[in-house]
Amino acid sequence: MTEIMLKVENLVKHFGGLVATDSLNIEVEQGEIHAVIGPNGAGKTTLIHQLSGMLESDSGTIHFDGQEISHMSSANRCHAGMVRSYQITSIFKDFSVLDNVAMSIQAREGHSFRFWKNANKDAVLAGKAREILVEMGLEERAEVLADNLAHGEQRQLEIAMALATDPKMLLLDEPMAGMGPEESSRVTKYLESMKGKYTMLLIEHDMDAVFALADRITVLVYGQAVACGTPEEIRGNEEVRHAYLGDD
Repeated sequence: MTEIMLKVENLVKHFGGLVATDSLNIEVEQGEIHAVIGPNGAGKTTLIHQLSGMLESDSGTIHFDGQEISHMSSANRCHAGMVRSYQITSIFKDFSVLDNVAMSIQAREGHSFRFWKNANKDAVLAGKAREILVEMGLEERAEVLADNLAHGEQRQLEIAMALATDPKMLLLDEPMAGMGPEESSRVTKYLESMKGKYTMLLIEHDMDAVFALADRITVLVYGQAVACGTPEEIRGNEEVRHAYLGDD
């Protein structure tokens, strides 16, 4: 029986008279990539804020890895293993790619002022960081300053920094945003290579990436889940196709 990593039940969030999340139910299985899609204003950003602890829900429950986290702080959710890419400290643009990942590992392990130690002087730390860079296809950019990376590479580095925290689940909020087709295809390939190793909830507008990556897809409209299924089931859902995907 597949283990449920994330279970959201009857989640609600109001902003005045606007219902942004409307009695929402979602389950994410361990090891799956679960995409959440929907038109602008569907409630995707509100949902990921609620899951990550950036927004307090009005009602409903969130269970993660066997424990209720509905009222847990954002930092404690991160420590529990639910990591949103931008919850990690922003990229240090004056540091190398390797040092950025190494500092994320140090933060996870609680190394006080060693946080600022040059990663190249710590063989064990640098080794761990290089393994993560290989996973994200950045091994050849290890010594490059983060500020000199292309936009797509900086997004890859953000994901690498999230992986450095040894997450149980990744919340990926539009990882392809601002990328051209070639960059998006490259990041999609690296995320696809991690299938089964990490549980991921993916918010993304790039439908090519969504249908290439997702094991299951939930479609949000006005804060409600109007459909949930495999990519094939979502493609074949006439209501979803007409409302959001288009007939093509």
